[in-house]
Amino acid sequence: MHRVVVLALEGVYPFELSIPVRIFGTAAGRDGRPLYEVVTCSLDGRPVITSADFTIAVAHGGEVLATADTLVVPPFTCGPDDDRAWLPDELARALALLPARARVLSICTASYVLAAAGLLDGRPATTHWNEADHFQRTFPRVEVDANVLFVDNGQVLTAAGVAAGVDVCLHLVRRDHGSEVANRVARLCVVPPWREGGQAQYIDRPVPEPAAATTAATREWALRNLHRPLVLAELAEHARMSVRTFCRRFGEEVGMPPGQWLTQQRVEHARRLLETTDLSVDQVAVHAGFGTAASMRRHLSLTLGVPPTAYRQAFRGR
Repeated sequence: MHRVVVLALEGVYPFELSIPVRIFGTAAGRDGRPLYEVVTCSLDGRPVITSADFTIAVAHGGEVLATADTLVVPPFTCGPDDDRAWLPDELARALALLPARARVLSICTASYVLAAAGLLDGRPATTHWNEADHFQRTFPRVEVDANVLFVDNGQVLTAAGVAAGVDVCLHLVRRDHGSEVANRVARLCVVPPWREGGQAQYIDRPVPEPAAATTAATREWALRNLHRPLVLAELAEHARMSVRTFCRRFGEEVGMPPGQWLTQQRVEHARRLLETTDLSVDQVAVHAGFGTAASMRRHLSLTLGVPPTAYRQAFRGR
């Protein structure tokens, strides 16, 4: 069974610490058997003082890192603005125990740990938007993207603040076992299976008047009509806005342009159809609104890293 090890460091934030066990611990196969084993450790096995007014007792010490298939590092309080403070010798020795095959995931500002350990050098990564500039100055070799909820580099993943930890854990369940399992986990945890947009929608900006028109109804309509070749003018007309106003409102609410969002929804719909139906690749392309199998193949390869046939072979029957 895939073992997820969660490392609780001194000053850990309790909410983020609980995310992996809640998401991975809920994932089960069709026979009801758990798909992951989640264990929590501290560096020395002793109770950990959290950022709140309570302490957490853990069942394991840092030696359990040697058994990790996936390591999750939640954020924690760290005072000095010195990158060495994020990777003390004891933590560096613990990380050295990780098997070469292990995936490593940071949530929020725990990305500083991964960067200090050199795991993000030359890679794209994210962190909480409020710390992105400082993070980039501290670790100039990291390609910081403050606009996304998480970044998946295959073996190393970084997630933005707080609830983005839920997003990235669900993403890994989806990557490991397909959308059906991930969506079931999301329903049981009463969270969205996939959140639209990126961090841009959470950055401080003037709040629109409550009476102002939104693009929500048009987005719902578009999701019901993904099979159609929707164009920007048609979306704006449905929202009863000019194209310029629609694009501005859409970006404010979703954090990305309408075309990018529409492609993302088509890819997500296509992957669900590939996993759960016997439709041919050509039929899936039509249902998802790509028009041709070649167009869908290009978009899925860019987004998922594999063409439709390979994706279906990987996830059908899981």
